[in-house]
Amino acid sequence: MDQLSYSAAWLSRWRDEITGAVNSMMSNFEETYGYEPGANEVRAAGEEDLRAARDYGREVLGFEDLLTFYESIREVVLPDVGNGCFVHPARDVLRRLAEEGPVFVPEADDPLGMVIASNGGGVLYVADWGGAIHRSRSASLEDAQFDKVADDLPRFLDDVRRCVVTFVETGVTGDL
Repeated sequence: MDQLSYSAAWLSRWRDEITGAVNSMMSNFEETYGYEPGANEVRAAGEEDLRAARDYGREVLGFEDLLTFYESIREVVLPDVGNGCFVHPARDVLRRLAEEGPVFVPEADDPLGMVIASNGGGVLYVADWGGAIHRSRSASLEDAQFDKVADDLPRFLDDVRRCVVTFVETGVTGDL
């Protein structure tokens, strides 16, 4: 994306680019892939989501970039893009954190984090306390190993955007 600094305006442009790419893909999806697509969208935050964002803002593992995200975006639901891509709503992130506790990411500078996203194959994306994003090597958090995929949330989101656009243009699943 361009040089606009990470903000609600940046997220609006990010959402518009993904929505444009997905809309292009939907125009001939069934003919291309042989089945009817699911709902593929970046859902804007509503009033309930803003309350969840405020709850997230009080969470000790929370960080500013993710709070900014949740104040603008409810969730990302892209089941038909590559292996699928899902950025979970704040309410689900907080529920999982309350039920399961923080995720231990031994490779991270800040080794505690929370699951914020996943793909259709069960791979999980964990944001550590410092804001870096890590991908699980398997679909389980039990004895999980992680690879750092982005130093911060804006880079992760830009990688998501790039993977969506690449998939729509070429049919090739990007490496997220």
